[in-house]
Amino acid sequence: MVLAGERPEWLKIIPKRNERFNNLSHLFQSLNLHTVCEEAHCPNIYECWNQGTATLMLLGDVCSRACRFCMVRPGKPNGIVDPFEPEHVAYALSKMNLNYVVLTSVDRDDLPDGGASHFARTIRKVRESCPELMIEVLIPDFQNDVDALKLVVDAKPDVISHNVETTLSLTPRVRDPRAGYWQSLSVLRNVKKLDRTIYTKSSIMLGLGESDEEVQQTMLHLRNAEVDFLTLGQYLRPSRRHLEIKEYVRPERFSYFRELGLEMGFKYVASGPLVRSSYRAGEFFIRSIVKEARNADTFTYLERRNIEK
Repeated sequence: MVLAGERPEWLKIIPKRNERFNNLSHLFQSLNLHTVCEEAHCPNIYECWNQGTATLMLLGDVCSRACRFCMVRPGKPNGIVDPFEPEHVAYALSKMNLNYVVLTSVDRDDLPDGGASHFARTIRKVRESCPELMIEVLIPDFQNDVDALKLVVDAKPDVISHNVETTLSLTPRVRDPRAGYWQSLSVLRNVKKLDRTIYTKSSIMLGLGESDEEVQQTMLHLRNAEVDFLTLGQYLRPSRRHLEIKEYVRPERFSYFRELGLEMGFKYVASGPLVRSSYRAGEFFIRSIVKEARNADTFTYLERRNIEK
């Protein structure tokens, strides 16, 4: 255990920008698009943007909830939605030459469906412009509205991710009161009930005061909800108004949880100090799993999409 204080060497990052980073920044600004990379002050923004990958954030940059770990601005979105955002996202992705993308959003409790229909429309627009692109969506809980969740599921993303964020005992202190631990597990479980062919994913932050036993319990709960992919990373305090870091978890502990997760049956586990829920989301192993599933059907993936239309 390393108690909170000066960041240890394994968490220190040297900011470096290349031409690809600058091009992405200009593209997103020109289309009025938001990224969780910027809004959440993600430590991996330089690595990801320099490689031409980013996580786009839908539905604006004001969140209707106020979790105590998150840098995204809380407030009242007042029902405001950019109707052109799905087309802008699809256009931006057509210029990025990606094979895997993550789409996420702020919480929008002010909207009747929590923004689910906007997610669905964006997924379909992206499919039209980039038919081969693998799509992961990192969704809010939609207040556990199964009808809203079904809108996203029916749009057929390849992976649906929803983060439990922390352990059961820490949830009331870490997350907004409307974001319950069991509610998040229910969302993940309901995805599988609606469509077993869609992969599910979740994430846990460490360093908030959780015990190893509590982390293991959370991992078991996620496996019981049939979650396929898991990420674990170090919580980093974005500002003084956010929760304090209780400890810096050593890399070897992250390695332990990775091995434990694989033993539990997760298809993929990314576990490390700088890992985030969308960090290296499209790396080869996940892409290969999704691609293999696409090719397993009698019809090709694109033929199946055309039939569903």
